[in-house]
Amino acid sequence: MSSEVLLMMGPPGAGKGTQAARLAEAHDLRALSTGDMLRAHVSQGTDLGREAKAIMEAGDLVPDDLIVAMVRSELDELEEIRVLLDGFPRTPGQAVALDALLAEFGAEMTAAVVLEVPEDELVRRLVGRAEELGRSDDNEATVRHRMSVYHDATKPLLDFYDARGLLRRVDGTGEMSDVTRRIQEALA
Repeated sequence: MSSEVLLMMGPPGAGKGTQAARLAEAHDLRALSTGDMLRAHVSQGTDLGREAKAIMEAGDLVPDDLIVAMVRSELDELEEIRVLLDGFPRTPGQAVALDALLAEFGAEMTAAVVLEVPEDELVRRLVGRAEELGRSDDNEATVRHRMSVYHDATKPLLDFYDARGLLRRVDGTGEMSDVTRRIQEALA
């Protein structure tokens, strides 16, 4: 096997988590979610976790260099760099930092997969899920605002990977197995 680094992106409700798990298993990749890493470091009381906890408790965003350090600690544990990233990078600046980090390990980004789902479908999914879970915070107005924030924040990253020929746009509608098949075809 050789190194493989995939990035999974998509708006809230696109099925990113489900597809990331399927893709990681199919490609024998270690799934790295920066949210999970952050929670793990905080709960384990690592130096990085203590630093991140203080920042989060102050209500601030965890800075890029701390996130990169967490990703580095995960990569240090691997014999071969075979990962699926979820939640990082989120900006072109983070993508450049990730490129530099991967280069230290002799690896580079293989592809960035973005699941595309029409906004009305995403709203339907998220509002339906909120009703099932009894959550009143995910009403249509809130969900549409989250979509707007996602698109504004993610467009520069999509442009960054598209310019490098790494972006794979995948239709995220329909049955899970159909979406999985389309992702595999986009990566072939």
